[in-house]
Amino acid sequence: MSQDIALLSATNLLQAYRSKQLSPVEATRAALERIDRYNSTLNAYCLVDAESAMAAARAAEGRWHKGEPKGLLDGVPTSIKDVVLTKGWPTLRGSRAVTRDQLWDEDAPSVARLRAHGAVLLGKTTTPEFGWKGITDSPLTGVTRNPWNPALTPGGSSGGAAAAIATGMGALAIGTDGGGSIRIPAGFTGVYGIKPSFGRVPAAPLSPFGTVSHVGPLTRTVADAALMLTVIAEPDARDWHALPYDARDYRIGIDGGVKGLRIAFSTNLGYVSVDAEVAAIVSNAVNAFVDMGAQVEVLDPGFENPLDTFTTLWFAGAANLTRPFDAEQRAMLDPGLAEIAAEGAAISLMDYLAAVNRRGALGQLMNLLHERYDLVLTPTLPIPAFTAGQETPTQNGRWMDWTPFTYPFNLTQQPAASIPCGLTQSGLPVGLQIVGPRYDDALVLRASYAFEALRPLSLPDLTRL
Repeated sequence: MSQDIALLSATNLLQAYRSKQLSPVEATRAALERIDRYNSTLNAYCLVDAESAMAAARAAEGRWHKGEPKGLLDGVPTSIKDVVLTKGWPTLRGSRAVTRDQLWDEDAPSVARLRAHGAVLLGKTTTPEFGWKGITDSPLTGVTRNPWNPALTPGGSSGGAAAAIATGMGALAIGTDGGGSIRIPAGFTGVYGIKPSFGRVPAAPLSPFGTVSHVGPLTRTVADAALMLTVIAEPDARDWHALPYDARDYRIGIDGGVKGLRIAFSTNLGYVSVDAEVAAIVSNAVNAFVDMGAQVEVLDPGFENPLDTFTTLWFAGAANLTRPFDAEQRAMLDPGLAEIAAEGAAISLMDYLAAVNRRGALGQLMNLLHERYDLVLTPTLPIPAFTAGQETPTQNGRWMDWTPFTYPFNLTQQPAASIPCGLTQSGLPVGLQIVGPRYDDALVLRASYAFEALRPLSLPDLTRL
């Protein structure tokens, strides 16, 4: 167990509260001190409510002293991505086009569940405008930076959440993932992130990008992600896309190992150009699954690049999002978001429906593949982190061009996680993506937990910040 309170896992914090070795007030104060120290450099938070957080921590401390904790997360410092509604705080979504002067009187389902289980909400983490791209900067909140090297991006769109977790600015973070937005920053910042099966975590309102977007955890340990998923997967009638509630505790069975599992490992999906150092690190990591008794076969899933399918759906979502905006609001938008919205507005209904059909075919292909293989492993990203404030490493193209491993599994709605698996020679994290059959979130967590036991998480050297 780390002796730095700010870096303790949620699981360890709860154990310490139970044994009275530590209180929620101390843990919350430690997280707030980290925010005070590092947020000006990293820009992980766009809103911090220290007064509210300390009041919630004191209330949690009182409950623990009475031996009456509230739910599963009582007193655990937690952040909320600023695209997720949070009662009492503005949810501006990284946009100058959103009116701050609103009631802000509703919690999204995941926030409501966290609050019901006693989590201490610290504030809102930064996002690109409406979460539209795979890095984190916006006209409203500026550029968010990577704690391993502040000159580089942490990825996105949950980049603020990932940077917060990597630096101890909270133990748990809510992220969203519409094309990799949990897994991309997890990969670039060396933390754990899981995109659950679509509908596993209720969401309301639905993302403007539709049914490719998932809500899920970013954490420093797999056990914490399992604990958090147990909480945020609780039902909420506001989401009519939500899966039937199965009342599962995702911590149970997480230590079951991977012995005997059939695993397909694809180094490049058959069409991706992968940095040689990244490929070597990921290939070495996959050997751990062989060592643990899994049957691993190098195999491409067999689909062509679904980039056109994804961008058709994504750009159309951007067009629909911005359709109600007046000229003044449109002038405030991130130029890249305005560009893809314009492209989306030009998509015909027939082309959109063709993309929906291609999406269905891809989902069917992956369903059939998982009749033969329990899991699919890939790199999370083909490259290490690059310069902050750029949408792409070369400043050409779009963010989807360098995230080819993540968005296919938003189209298929499968559970997929990024777990850190090594560092480049320049000291940057590399992520391994673990993809499971649709609805088998527990299997992805189980495989992640087994890998983590062999390859524990490394954290950035904060003395350089």
